[in-house]
Amino acid sequence: MLKDEFTMQTANSEQPTLYLVAPAYNESENIKNFVEEWYPVVERHNGGGLSRLVVVDDGSKDDTYKILQDMAGTRGLLLPLTKPNSGHGATCIYAYKYAASHGADYIFQTDTDGQTSADEFESFWNEIGNYDAVLGKRSVRGDGKSRKFVENVLCFVVRMIFGVKVPDANCPFRLMRSDLVRKYISMLPEDFNLPNVMLTVCLAYFRNNIVFREITFKPRQGGKNFINVKRIIQIGMKAVSDFRQLRKKIKEAGK
Repeated sequence: MLKDEFTMQTANSEQPTLYLVAPAYNESENIKNFVEEWYPVVERHNGGGLSRLVVVDDGSKDDTYKILQDMAGTRGLLLPLTKPNSGHGATCIYAYKYAASHGADYIFQTDTDGQTSADEFESFWNEIGNYDAVLGKRSVRGDGKSRKFVENVLCFVVRMIFGVKVPDANCPFRLMRSDLVRKYISMLPEDFNLPNVMLTVCLAYFRNNIVFREITFKPRQGGKNFINVKRIIQIGMKAVSDFRQLRKKIKEAGK
């Protein structure tokens, strides 16, 4: 779909349909607060009565999914999904594909650990007439200097391999046109660890009209972070190999 066609289609509806998607794994300490904070966002932007807050439970071992089911009983726009555990990246891909195939005009992704703020969503939504995607950037990170260092290294690797310069490649606060998400996510294996990075890469590489906006990024609000430094290094080493393989596919798609 061409951009002008997409803009015309969106303009002809009362309000674009928003799918707000978030992965969750063992977030029983955070999930209630997450839904209470973000559900009103979907209510305010309920295009045609079809917008949804989609939380995908990644095979949690705690009560995350049960809490979501209970809350959905009084919140018609909350859609809890569950699947076998496959990791954060694969769960994001699952959520993106679900939203793109169920009528979303725009997809917004964030995480359920309480590090992002729903108060900052409106400034992103107000930009949808101007940009194909509005992506968060975290100049200050509440989760520590080591995570900021890892993100800086990741942006450097992205620049070296793909030739695109971005201020934050992996921020879990992103509002994107659904047709572009569908197009770019189809290039990735279903178990890819860093889909948000590749979405950022593709949006920049194919010169879509994107903008980065500063967001607040707080420490995790509860529960345990299952991604430790050792795991980050393992993911990073695999990512470099995956990036190199995907570079060829992206260059071929750009011809």
